[in-house]
Amino acid sequence: MTCCWHRSVCWIALRERGRAMNYAKALQAVEQLMMETVESEVEVLRDASRHILAAGGKRMRPRMTLLAYEAVGGTDMDAVLPVAAAVELVHTATLVHDDINDHGLMRRGRQTINAIWGRTFALLTGDFLFTKVYTLMAPYGDLNVIFAQMTSELVEGETLQAAAAKEGKLNREIYARIIAKKTASLFAGAAKLGAKLGNGTPQQVEALYQYGFHLGLAFQIVDDILDLIADSQRLGKTAGLDLAQGKGFAVAVAGNGHGTTVAVAEEPTEDAGAALKRKLLEGNYIQEGRQQARQLAALAKQQLESLPPSAARDELARLTEAAVDREY
Repeated sequence: MTCCWHRSVCWIALRERGRAMNYAKALQAVEQLMMETVESEVEVLRDASRHILAAGGKRMRPRMTLLAYEAVGGTDMDAVLPVAAAVELVHTATLVHDDINDHGLMRRGRQTINAIWGRTFALLTGDFLFTKVYTLMAPYGDLNVIFAQMTSELVEGETLQAAAAKEGKLNREIYARIIAKKTASLFAGAAKLGAKLGNGTPQQVEALYQYGFHLGLAFQIVDDILDLIADSQRLGKTAGLDLAQGKGFAVAVAGNGHGTTVAVAEEPTEDAGAALKRKLLEGNYIQEGRQQARQLAALAKQQLESLPPSAARDELARLTEAAVDREY
């Protein structure tokens, strides 16, 4: 399984060959476990779930869970696989629901569940994916508290974003709250879960939580920039829809604390996104966003200094570089 989503980084190329194989096999096992977990007698739920899972993705969150587990000394990869799979299923469920809200037709280079099966079945598939998380996490006791907290924050972030976009009042402060909750919380939780399961010290657990949090912020800013400058084919989804809905870093910065110039349309169009894109490209928002993302990624990388040297720590460091240098 290869997953080189940036030309300078191959996610499974760890320095120690034996460890690399262990990590690669763990990632493959996560994929298999997710496919098995979404088995259902109701064919549409099974097929729709497998459709989006088979489309792949960067798998940032399960990678962080696996690597955090290893970075604090965890050795039994079988013990962490369900947690890594659960984290990715939560993320996948939110994507399914996002595509309903955004009227998205393409995701990861494929038609969305919404486009193929319709809004009702897409909504139910997203719900189905969420419920499967309980199956995976049932044996993990107190770790479910961490899981519940991060998913609660994720929903809060999505709600804040929808409200700000609808009212046309997105600014820097609101944007910071949104991405902290909707993206950084899941990154931070993914890393913390791995560290806790690997019996990391309190200091190590906190360091990895902060690592994930800052990396999540950086990752989302870059995502928003790419929605502004990348083409749909490269992104694997329709570019510009976030802009049409008054979302994203550039829109927030352009608001300058006074609200944006556009409120979300009930059915956003690419034309609306293109018009806002032209306006935003006149500013310095791309450069500012890239710089902020690099600073946040650097802060994430600094958190790793408290961990003992290991191939897993090195790979976590490389994630910070790839997250901000990516082109899709």
